[in-house]
Amino acid sequence: MADIQHGAAEDHLAEISAVDIADWRLRTFALYDNVRKLSVESPAEAHSYWRHQRDLLFATHPASALSAADKARFSGLKTADYDPIYRFHVPLTKEGAGREMSVETGTDGVVNFVRLGTFDLPEMGQLAVWKLRGYGGGIFVPFRDATAGQPGGSYGAGRYLLDTIKGAFHGVSGTGPGAAFVLDFNFAYNPSCAYNEAWACPLPGPSNRLAVEIPVGELY
Repeated sequence: MADIQHGAAEDHLAEISAVDIADWRLRTFALYDNVRKLSVESPAEAHSYWRHQRDLLFATHPASALSAADKARFSGLKTADYDPIYRFHVPLTKEGAGREMSVETGTDGVVNFVRLGTFDLPEMGQLAVWKLRGYGGGIFVPFRDATAGQPGGSYGAGRYLLDTIKGAFHGVSGTGPGAAFVLDFNFAYNPSCAYNEAWACPLPGPSNRLAVEIPVGELY
């Protein structure tokens, strides 16, 4: 049965055209551009907009990770209400910088990353910050927290906080050495492989795991 399901997932991915994928990415970049603008006045309003637009993309777009059968019964992604205590402005430290990581994926082969440093999160722990070494680069911060795989919690393999190559980025405040990244866990989202195993998704390693619960963002 697993082999049949995997084959069906691969067939679904093969049906998605390059134009559809390009359009999905353009829409996603535009989505986060609007989120950053709205967040200046109201991060909660930006979050409401983000939820609505992502539900719309998943339900209707041909490059959605959902199959036709999943779309037919789709009623929206499970996303927690906005909680401002999970929004931070955090500088990037140099701790761990230069370390390399290679991730084996089922469809994209080996994906290589180099560590840029670390985010120290107040009373929560640390998250490694990675740069994709392939074409396009990009800052990548996955994470797994104590809600992962729990009833009513988040996706067991982890979620994404930042992935700039796909536009998922909330900005930087300040300039120079004192600049701080905007980290808002309310916008954490599941990788596509959470909904369709045909997608290849690098997932959090030991340096991107938090022992605390992060009960906001997209759940599972």
